[in-house]
Amino acid sequence: MTGSLLFSTVDYAYLGDQIAAAAGLEVGGVDRACFPDGEHYLRLASDVADRDAVLVGGTISDAATLELYDLACAMVENGAATLTLVVPWFGYATQDRATKKGEAVTAKTRARLLSSIPPAKLGNEILLLDIHSEGIPHYFEGTIHPRHISAKPVIESIVRDFNEQSFVVGSTDAGRAKWVEALARDLFVPAAFVYKRRHSPSETEVTAVSTKFNGETVVIYDDMIRTGTSLLNAARAYREAGAGRIYAVATHGVFPGEAFARICDSGLFAAIASTDSHPHALAFRSEGLIVRSCASLFAAKLR
Repeated sequence: MTGSLLFSTVDYAYLGDQIAAAAGLEVGGVDRACFPDGEHYLRLASDVADRDAVLVGGTISDAATLELYDLACAMVENGAATLTLVVPWFGYATQDRATKKGEAVTAKTRARLLSSIPPAKLGNEILLLDIHSEGIPHYFEGTIHPRHISAKPVIESIVRDFNEQSFVVGSTDAGRAKWVEALARDLFVPAAFVYKRRHSPSETEVTAVSTKFNGETVVIYDDMIRTGTSLLNAARAYREAGAGRIYAVATHGVFPGEAFARICDSGLFAAIASTDSHPHALAFRSEGLIVRSCASLFAAKLR
């Protein structure tokens, strides 16, 4: 048998189907069951022997991570020629280094876990979308080959669809400066930055804004929106500096709990947008979130 066969974890079936359609790949089946004690049963219902196996799944939870790991191991053990993991959302990406003695560097341990998947006959690779820290791909070990995929083409399309004649691309903090400058350059618009001080994982304070505005539109760009604290602080800072309409766009729309409602209720944003790299984003489409598929980004990179 030849050709690629694409599988998905439960949470990423929606994106797996889109990637398969975009890349012209056959979709493989998985038999699943749950035992009374909570253990999970997985079986590949399609033969992967001597085929290029693609597995779409994100580490959005510990259970999702283990499903990704177990399926990947099953593919290799059943004779896949190659294994490509498509990971649109790499969880724990902000925990990429220890800031206090004794902390687990979870981004590294997750990378080590996926690195321990046995190698397929012709090798393993993992595709990562807009990873939060540039150093994380270096945490992967052994024979697995990490590849970074940029969501910039989709982000640019979203921003253009806001249909603003002139605007400034803004950051949520100076740490995103390189990303924001690159996006602004490609869109031929200026960039602006806020500078912040982090007090805790959920509390930040804006200390300065790089630009004074006179009613200009600001499109705030970040790699992810989680609780929205940094986004809201940045938006308030831009508004206080004289900005007019404000938009927010991110690659990863995570929005745990009441985060999306809190952002919307602030009244600061003309629109909020993200890709569908995290399944949570889909839940808020009906509440006004603009969601754009990232499937084409991965389809273009598959073997």
